[in-house]
Amino acid sequence: MTATLITNARLIDPEAGTVSEGALLLRDGLIAQRFDTPVPELAEAAQIDAGGAFLAPGIVDIGVKVGEPGERHKESYKTAGLAAAAGGVTTMVTRPDTLPTIDTPEVLTFIRDRAEDDSAVNVLPMAALTKGREGKEMTEIGFLLDAGAVAFTDCDRVVTDTKVLSRAMTYARSLGALVIAHPQEPGLSHGGAATSGKFASLRGLPSVSPMAECMGLDRDFALVEMTGVRYHADQITTARALPSLERAKANGFDVTAGTSMHHLTLNEMDLADYRTFFKVKPPLRSEDDRQATVAALRSGLIDIIGSFHTPQDEESKRLPFEEAASGAVGLETMLPVLLRLYHSGELDLPTLFRALSLNPAKRLGLPCGRLAKGAPADLVLFDADKPFVLDRFKLQSKSKNTPFDGARLQGKVLTTFVAGTAVYRSA
Repeated sequence: MTATLITNARLIDPEAGTVSEGALLLRDGLIAQRFDTPVPELAEAAQIDAGGAFLAPGIVDIGVKVGEPGERHKESYKTAGLAAAAGGVTTMVTRPDTLPTIDTPEVLTFIRDRAEDDSAVNVLPMAALTKGREGKEMTEIGFLLDAGAVAFTDCDRVVTDTKVLSRAMTYARSLGALVIAHPQEPGLSHGGAATSGKFASLRGLPSVSPMAECMGLDRDFALVEMTGVRYHADQITTARALPSLERAKANGFDVTAGTSMHHLTLNEMDLADYRTFFKVKPPLRSEDDRQATVAALRSGLIDIIGSFHTPQDEESKRLPFEEAASGAVGLETMLPVLLRLYHSGELDLPTLFRALSLNPAKRLGLPCGRLAKGAPADLVLFDADKPFVLDRFKLQSKSKNTPFDGARLQGKVLTTFVAGTAVYRSA
């Protein structure tokens, strides 16, 4: 394989927490060498001049929904892969909430084969924790691990039977498997389309208290303490839940937490016009909660950011707000949207890519997410300052349900590399 030298780049190193001028030599799908300036002449390498753009580890996105099997009209592995590549996502960690559920080795094998054939980027599937995501009987975790499952989750369906959940956690602990949960108290949160408070009352929207997230998280942490399982909370979105997370980490539990791009950049006021593209799960929170979540990410209390890419067709969204399906696409929009936090001074770039690339890779035991010699050459080259207006109909995803349609954004992906090969180049 021909070597490639990317020169004149600003290297974002989330491990060292630095941004520095330099170059990367890519060979045989790996990072072969990192150079500071001046860069030596390498006649054997094809050269790419980055033109002063930022070069960072490719994004590892945990919690991507793809519509195969069952809802291919919403998203396929081909279109999801194209959207991911255009957004700088080099690894999609996909959810099992498909039709049928990914809860057997046979379905998981089908998914892996389809993704390998169709996707432009790496795909790592998660499997369901309980059969059919019904919370009644745990799946064959050992066989699913052997078939390639990287984690186990029932997604947004909370397992209400604590005995079933504790048994599944105990079994997962014996195999070293990672359990990913959606912290909510399901009784309180059922039917909620907004976060409770004055704004939701004025808009007449059914709401859920932020305490539902805190109560769900406290229950899960009690079971983590009992079983010793490796645990990841998929979305922490409220200030109320942060003390519980801090205590669990201080107690030495093997826990991490994520949040979503939408809860870091939007708040409940965005629901004012009843636009269903802003309906996500959990619902958008108050500005105080948004700021607290950003601060927790900055401090390292929250570890990971995900797009929670959830494609929905027009028919699912063109409904009254309470009846519309939840979720938004995010693979292609996540990086430019999150760069709002960089331009506002709320997050620096190493911290951002620590949560987008390094930490998710570490949590899943992957070698990517870093700029170290010998790491996979999964990279994103981007111009953080290039302005544009987002047109949802130009997105690569089959579904176009983004809350950022028409938004003025700043930051464009120029090239995405997977194993040293360019899988996307900006027009």
